[in-house]
Amino acid sequence: ESQLSFYIAQLIRGDFGTSSIFKQPVAKLLRDGIGPSLSLSVPIFLVGLVTAIILSLICAFYRNQFIDRFLVILSVALMSINYLIYIVAGQYILAFKQGLFPVWGYESIQHLVLPVCIGVVSGLGGNIRFYRTIMLDELYKDYVRTARAKGVAKTRILFVHVLKNAMIPIITNVVIAIPFLYTGNLLLENFFGIPGLGYLGINAILSSDVDVVRALVLIAALLFVFANLLTDICYAAVDPRVKLK
Repeated sequence: ESQLSFYIAQLIRGDFGTSSIFKQPVAKLLRDGIGPSLSLSVPIFLVGLVTAIILSLICAFYRNQFIDRFLVILSVALMSINYLIYIVAGQYILAFKQGLFPVWGYESIQHLVLPVCIGVVSGLGGNIRFYRTIMLDELYKDYVRTARAKGVAKTRILFVHVLKNAMIPIITNVVIAIPFLYTGNLLLENFFGIPGLGYLGINAILSSDVDVVRALVLIAALLFVFANLLTDICYAAVDPRVKLK
């Protein structure tokens, strides 16, 4: 009990302890790592989300046609490739052999282009399939048939009515990913030498740096609770049937 109260008092003061490896305050290490992590994870998150929703809408618009089947097959292929294959192939072929991107480091925006592209492509297959399923479920509901009977254009039905009513599962999928943004991407940060929180966390685990690991887990837990609260608020904002009480 005394240890718990002592730790809570530390947290209130913003003191997360001292790293046993770096011999620096953990709070300083977190402040130094949050920028690189967010500069990697936020572009991956936003670009991946927008691209997946657009492609899933295209699949729904052209369902059972060539472009829909092609994107579904492509999605399955992307999901079937191991994440490490994307990283190793990208580094070896595009960075090392072709010299299109830096292999290692965090000196400029150019150093982030390849890891961001790898992050987007690696998660695209699963997201397209998930959002496509949502869109197709909405397309077969009564309000869509009513809109068609009234002569509403197919594009308006899809991009206005269907997309709006599909926001609940989309918000759920999106908000759940928010707590993990602050740690960036563990493998990408380690393979590309990006000094973010993911890089810090892996080294802390390997070095048994307890204070750093404890701080990262605590922040992740708090962000997860906040994300769940934000999800409920967003539900009420996009769906009038949901009320906050």
